[in-house]
Amino acid sequence: MTYNATRPTPGAIALLGSGEYLDIMTSTDSYLLETLGAVSSARVVLLPTASGLEEQGMAYWNNLGREHFQGLGVREIRETAIIDRASAGDPEQLALLHDADLYYFSGGDPQHLIDTLRGSPAWEIIAAAYARGAVLAGCSAGAMALSGYTIALRRMLQGDLPGWAPALGVVPRLVVLPHFDRMAAFIDRAVFEELLSDLPAGHIAVGIDENTALVRIEAPAGGEPSAPALWRVMGEQTVKVFDQGLTPRSLNVGEDVLL
Repeated sequence: MTYNATRPTPGAIALLGSGEYLDIMTSTDSYLLETLGAVSSARVVLLPTASGLEEQGMAYWNNLGREHFQGLGVREIRETAIIDRASAGDPEQLALLHDADLYYFSGGDPQHLIDTLRGSPAWEIIAAAYARGAVLAGCSAGAMALSGYTIALRRMLQGDLPGWAPALGVVPRLVVLPHFDRMAAFIDRAVFEELLSDLPAGHIAVGIDENTALVRIEAPAGGEPSAPALWRVMGEQTVKVFDQGLTPRSLNVGEDVLL
């Protein structure tokens, strides 16, 4: 079941290891826009929510995103200021979300993004638009938040045992590990193996390298979120799929996989 102009199914999804709004993602973002039809008429919403705790995060990501999508030929780019629970219910911010075609979640703190959006009026609008065919793109924290579970980073930073926390569940079968080519620098191997062994039942961990995207190119059968769907690696490096224990399958750019 592919995407088409009538948009009867949920839209495409892009999960990025890093590289949002950079030239390395031009071909990926161009593909996402093409699934919507005419690029110039696409309405793109920038969501710097994950960086809401950073002093200059919102301005930085909105500026970078605006310049990037302008360069791709998009005319209507909406910069949001949804950075906490209050703004996720602000009528002025909600107006920016209505009738959009592509929602882009940049990086930052995945748990802050999840806590801000879960059950909010903003998320209700985004989820409904996605169900009608709008595209969702998430980078790093944004990708983690769209999956079924995310690493409980706050607990780990406080010295607790590693574990998983429920995410927004747009792609409920997957658990995203961004910056995967650098993960060994900030997560000990033993901790990582413990995390994988404790992965919630029915979930598949995908390690997405920096400047790399895992893009859903076909909707799940019948539009059922938990059904397998066809994904493609785009960008620069590789994606590791942990669906058979601690030894992953490695996928290169251009390869497709059913997940």
